[in-house]
Amino acid sequence: MTQVHLIREGRIAELRLDHPAKLNAFTADMLVQLDGHLAVLERDPQVACVLVTAVAGKAFCAGADIRDWADLAPGEFARHWVRGGHRVFDRLARLPRPTLAVVQGHAFGGGLELAAACDLRVMAPDATLALPEAQIGIVPGWSGSQRLVRLLPESVVKEMALFGRRLTAGRALTLGFVAAVADDPFACAQDMAAQVCDLSPRAVEVAKAMIHAGVGEDRAALIEALGSAAIAASADRVEGVAAFRAKRKPSFSGE
Repeated sequence: MTQVHLIREGRIAELRLDHPAKLNAFTADMLVQLDGHLAVLERDPQVACVLVTAVAGKAFCAGADIRDWADLAPGEFARHWVRGGHRVFDRLARLPRPTLAVVQGHAFGGGLELAAACDLRVMAPDATLALPEAQIGIVPGWSGSQRLVRLLPESVVKEMALFGRRLTAGRALTLGFVAAVADDPFACAQDMAAQVCDLSPRAVEVAKAMIHAGVGEDRAALIEALGSAAIAASADRVEGVAAFRAKRKPSFSGE
């Protein structure tokens, strides 16, 4: 059953969670489906912006479906469930295209971590954010203790993770965690995505990579990718490849 949909409308793509019976909580199959869609989007130059949404209901995403992980052995839980989800969310964070999370309803646990993996967030006025893992004896596992502390003050993350407090949309806006609070967050996000469509795709991609390198998001790979892109445009690279194919000594110009 498909519970994560990839929908395209012009140059805007939408990744939509569709598991309303469980408040859009992630299952293992949903992680696989999201991963597959991200693999497609990584190689689609026609997509300018990606919205991450969920079917209408009480929750954007209530986290991880307890039925999928509660009976796992500790090793399986750590190696497969936690590291697997982390890998998929990292892939979302490092998508070359700008991403916008549209938060309608609650974003708890993995749902908050999903929103945090996006570049920007738009929330409905009554939406709330939380890290409730301690209520069932676990801890954040999909970057809630890592990526989130780069986006919110440490004390606020501690409020949620250690004291169980929820973060309102208004306070999240004041703290800069969300770009906008709107009665129709999907329409607001669509307007923002449309603005991206008017910009240079390559400039946007490189700017995102540079900003991510600055905050440590996949820094090593980004530095090498940017350096490789620069050298790939050089005359020395052309000469080096030509010399290799001709089995001769290259004559580099430094250009």
